[in-house]
Amino acid sequence: MGKAGLNIRSALFLAAVCGQTYSQFNHPEGWFLVPKGYSAVGTFDGKAYAGTRERFGFIIESDNSFIAAFRGTGSAEDWASDLIADQTDYFPVKGAGLTHRGFTDIYKSIRETLLGRLARLPANKPLFITGHSLGGALATLAALDISANTGFRNPKVYTFAAPRVGNPAFVRMYNRTIASHYRIQNEFDMIPHLPPLVYSSPRTNQKSYYMHVRGKVKRSFQTGTISGNHVLGNYFSDLAKDDPAFAAALCAYPPGWCPGVRSGARRTGMRGR
Repeated sequence: MGKAGLNIRSALFLAAVCGQTYSQFNHPEGWFLVPKGYSAVGTFDGKAYAGTRERFGFIIESDNSFIAAFRGTGSAEDWASDLIADQTDYFPVKGAGLTHRGFTDIYKSIRETLLGRLARLPANKPLFITGHSLGGALATLAALDISANTGFRNPKVYTFAAPRVGNPAFVRMYNRTIASHYRIQNEFDMIPHLPPLVYSSPRTNQKSYYMHVRGKVKRSFQTGTISGNHVLGNYFSDLAKDDPAFAAALCAYPPGWCPGVRSGARRTGMRGR
């Protein structure tokens, strides 16, 4: 175990899984690598700003668990969605407060496929939900919905560099419902500090109030650039310092599996279904 009770090996493994959501997005056919012992259950698309359809993640499984992984910002349309920070009702759960409109609109477009895939899976194995940046926000929105509306009542959530997602009412409901959430953030990363605690819409001047959900795991690294303090590969490298032998073994196969690790080997993997 690591800082604040964090299981460092789980965090490293899930950071590597998150890295493959970017591979999935960037590959023309949506291919991504699946670790040994896992197989792909399926993928999910969604709509970013202006209805642009994009790949947003996948579900994989092993004999012991399922993992749902969400991608972070990867396009100009995603950035536009990130900036729509006025709030809307958190629609999947009655009375669960307000959430970021841009994030919620993307999640709404993913939800039917995501829950449909989960409905076909046995709920007797643990479900891990993970994501980086925007993907961390989507993972948070998904976790409360999944807990309330599927057989997976106790998902385990690991997010990396996630922004704030909702207002105090949403956070209270989330914290009462989700018992296991590790919100890993670099203190020098600006994205977890957004949206601000009080956001004023430039269109209407209406104020929205934001808080973080529970589970902060503070990390501290500087790379010399704003983007470098946020990218997933540098989060992985920082976490790897806590267990370098495990990180090295994790990254040994398949080639290109770990974020920030490059290999000249031919990529192999599974295409999203």
